[in-house]
Amino acid sequence: MPDRLLPLLPTHPGGRSPVTCEYRCGNACAHPEANESANEYFGDVVKDISRRRVFQAGAVMAAAAGGFAALSGTAAASPLPKPKPKPRPVPGTDFDPVPPNKLDQVSVPGGYAQRVVVRWGDPVVAGAPKFDFTEQTAAAQAKQFGYNNDFVGLIPQDPLGLANLLVVNHEYTTEVHMFPADQYDPANPTEEQVKVAWAAHGLSVLLTRRDPVHGGLEVVPSRYGRRITLDTVFEVRGPVAGSKFLRTSADPSGRRVRGTQNNCSGGVTPWGTVLSGEENFDQYFANADKVTDPVAAARLKRYTVGTGASTRKWERFDKRWDVAQEPNEPNRFGWVVEIDPNDPASTPVKHTALGRFKHEAANIKITADGRVAVYSGDDSRFEYIYKFVSKGKYKPGRSAHARRHNSALLDEGTLYVARFTGDSPGEVDGSGKLPADGEFDGTGEWIPLASGDRSFVPGFTAEEVYVFTRQAADQVAATKMDRPEDIEPNPVNGRIYAALTNNSDRGAAGKAGADEVNPRNGNKNGHVLEWEEDRGDAASTRFSWRLLLVCGDPKAADTYFGGFPKNQISPISCPDNVAFDRHGNLWVATDGNALGANDGLFSVPVTGPERGHVKQFLSVPVGAETCGPVVTDDLVLVAVQHPGENAASSANPTSHWPDGGTAQPRPAIVSVWRKGRFGRPGRIGER
Repeated sequence: MPDRLLPLLPTHPGGRSPVTCEYRCGNACAHPEANESANEYFGDVVKDISRRRVFQAGAVMAAAAGGFAALSGTAAASPLPKPKPKPRPVPGTDFDPVPPNKLDQVSVPGGYAQRVVVRWGDPVVAGAPKFDFTEQTAAAQAKQFGYNNDFVGLIPQDPLGLANLLVVNHEYTTEVHMFPADQYDPANPTEEQVKVAWAAHGLSVLLTRRDPVHGGLEVVPSRYGRRITLDTVFEVRGPVAGSKFLRTSADPSGRRVRGTQNNCSGGVTPWGTVLSGEENFDQYFANADKVTDPVAAARLKRYTVGTGASTRKWERFDKRWDVAQEPNEPNRFGWVVEIDPNDPASTPVKHTALGRFKHEAANIKITADGRVAVYSGDDSRFEYIYKFVSKGKYKPGRSAHARRHNSALLDEGTLYVARFTGDSPGEVDGSGKLPADGEFDGTGEWIPLASGDRSFVPGFTAEEVYVFTRQAADQVAATKMDRPEDIEPNPVNGRIYAALTNNSDRGAAGKAGADEVNPRNGNKNGHVLEWEEDRGDAASTRFSWRLLLVCGDPKAADTYFGGFPKNQISPISCPDNVAFDRHGNLWVATDGNALGANDGLFSVPVTGPERGHVKQFLSVPVGAETCGPVVTDDLVLVAVQHPGENAASSANPTSHWPDGGTAQPRPAIVSVWRKGRFGRPGRIGER
């Protein structure tokens, strides 16, 4: 397809289009933050803490800080030496970066090829009809690949990884783009259109094959093909299964929930299942303002559950979306769900021990004594970072027995929330200027919230902690973060990395000001956080941290790239999803580029002289977001979400990707590989 430059509609702060803001998160940025708690944050606390006390706290973290010293060659609190670039990039990052652009295509480096793996409407389940944009039905969509694809997971089915189960989240629907403009009235959707949208949510499972000669990935028909939608029954497990807060007229047991929605990112577990985070579930509900009980109303408000009519008008066709009729239905969403792609007949699970909030993702690290730690961020402005540590121990393997055993580990353990402390009190002024020690860094602690039926939060029962986790975290003075999104452990160096996308309200009147872990007021470009648990053990309750990236235009004074020279950096804005290659390099996908170019995927070495050297590997089409990166030795997968969503409707599309011509845009998964000698694909990032 030829390069195309297409006009862009006005964007909201952070680079998103108004349509994306409306349908993805219910215009969250246009409304007051849900977190109105007065809990202290670092910007307040530093007034009462001397530098000596901070360094005493840091001494407690000597073991973890030593890990950071190994990374930089200095003590953890010392400035990084100015790195000298190597003549050649580190393995996995040897490619010519793609320049920022506004092209309606997936742009990849020279020497690389690409292919669409699966797109919205393609068959997933046997008997799925051919996609027809003008004649959609719920029955057809329930067998076809769903709409806006986010998380992508690969689960190998053979020792060489040639056959893989591909698992994809379908985060949300944008009905004004899903149907012909002359057929869809946002104020009066038809029942069939609403049911199509229900079927377009959830997840898809497909069997895929990697082509060892020509490269790329292709879907193979199989018994594994499965769609999980808003009509799929989920089992509720963990400490609040059967809770009074989860009971509805349709499910008086509080143990069986129909569907999952707004599934953002996720993770593949060591035992071969998939965890998926339910994120912006609040926008689907209506009439929360009609709830008169003050306690219940406050709880709904803290989760920004919708008032008045919803954007999609689902409440007209099923009362469960009407909070006035079913006040507990919102409590049945906002969990981490688990599916077993290896067993198409299995019942998916909602794990309540991991807490309820707007989960961006959930990713696992095994503790030193063999337990399971799960990291997750609450993707909203001024929300928190959480960790769960299981009571029981992990059983290696991916057999059916191992999968059942390890899944059950997520039903009992301790839920924590993070508090961060900087080591440069009084030096952070919100401008992004580095402290005197040359970096943003410090120590932190994991504050327990609940374990089993025991609550550690005064005034909260354990049941209330799990269902109303945000309020519980408010009470223990957790650190308010700048939209914590994907969080993943690095399999090579063992550290944990979190994408914090942005927060334009940081430092605004009446809002939390800058602190060392969120160092810029009016943060439009986001940052990437790195931490190491004490002794490298995911079960530890203390850690040391530093910022790897403070994103934005490298020419701007308020950016930082691990100390790497800025004149060699690809501009990067609004980090969202993270992944790692086998070398331990960090790969960052962006969402809502505030620098005026399309979103993309970037590689970043995290150790050695090239630490912080950001290079753009690919960019996605007009109006699209880069999601779900998977990076293997010879294949990169990205989910291209909501291409053309900067158009007001389907009447005048701003993108025609991936089919070209005059076709409507369709969210899709793309595989990218390096062209090799003798027709065989080469390794990613190596020449």
